[in-house]
Amino acid sequence: MASLDFEQEKRVFSKYYDSNRKQFAEARNAYIRIVGSLLKQSDVGEVTKIEGRVKEKEECIKKFHRKYQSKLETDEQPYEIKDFISDLIGIRIVCLYEDQIPVVSEVLQRHFKTLDVTDKISAVESTEDSFGYKGLHLDLALNDEMASQPKNLSCADQPFEVQIRSLIQDAWSVLDHKIKYKKSIPIDLKRRINILSALFELADREFKEIRNATTELMEQATVAPISDPLDDARAAAGQAAAASAKTVNVFNFLRVAGHFFRDFEFEDHKVDDFVQDILELDSSFQKADLHTCLTGNLKTVKDYRDYLLAENPDRTFSPYTSIRHCLYLYDKEVFGRILAKRARERFAGWLKAARGTAA
Repeated sequence: MASLDFEQEKRVFSKYYDSNRKQFAEARNAYIRIVGSLLKQSDVGEVTKIEGRVKEKEECIKKFHRKYQSKLETDEQPYEIKDFISDLIGIRIVCLYEDQIPVVSEVLQRHFKTLDVTDKISAVESTEDSFGYKGLHLDLALNDEMASQPKNLSCADQPFEVQIRSLIQDAWSVLDHKIKYKKSIPIDLKRRINILSALFELADREFKEIRNATTELMEQATVAPISDPLDDARAAAGQAAAASAKTVNVFNFLRVAGHFFRDFEFEDHKVDDFVQDILELDSSFQKADLHTCLTGNLKTVKDYRDYLLAENPDRTFSPYTSIRHCLYLYDKEVFGRILAKRARERFAGWLKAARGTAA
């Protein structure tokens, strides 16, 4: 029964906590499962972490003492500590980008019963001269439909708190907890902490902008013509920026290569390395050059590939290998080193024999 005796209520809460420790752990695991399943089914973008914890008993008591005890006793309002610990079960969701946070929040509030929302992002951003932890906290509980399902019995009566953060916000939170003194400190030290926090905030924003710019470049490459050689008049006029924009990069490489190898899935990191190999040999190599190279040489390379695989059935000859051979044919002087020495000699020998036969 509720009372105004703090020592008594501590004992009651300790007994309640110890008696239900196993159920708390089961509820935590159930919520991780439910939240993970919901986000997997929803279009929220990549989530890097979903983890949970049961708040330590002493931490619960300290939180109650710090936030609620004084006012309740001043108002002579009897209490039970457990009624004021909404984050006994805590779930943390870490997204890649800050703009995923409201999307994740909307999904969770659509499926759970929302008890409270604490927007620490808006709280910090509305303050001109202060920086700090940013994230969105939701106090949630199962809705009636979910609570009635047998698989959710372990958490049917147990609310939980969800913290939703971006990857950068999560990193700052970890470091922020290591900074023990942030208020009553010399102004120069406080300023350094604020600068550090601002750098994390800037990183979050730039990370998102880089993603947006990358997506835009991918979309532009998708709709752009496969071949768009630079107009000679514009080149003669010295418009270097236009030429630079058409230099081969990962985006337009995928556009061109994907046209010739429609059934092959090019992996991002391999494309990145491959394009660098090309640019190290010819820093001005254009998207149009790549198209011309493949158009003019791919048939010959396919014939060589068929010959090589017939002679050596266990070998592989990937689209990357095909493109390397096309580049070699396109300009042996520039792209001689695009093939290893043995591969180059074998290809040259086959070319000589094939052309001799044709003659």
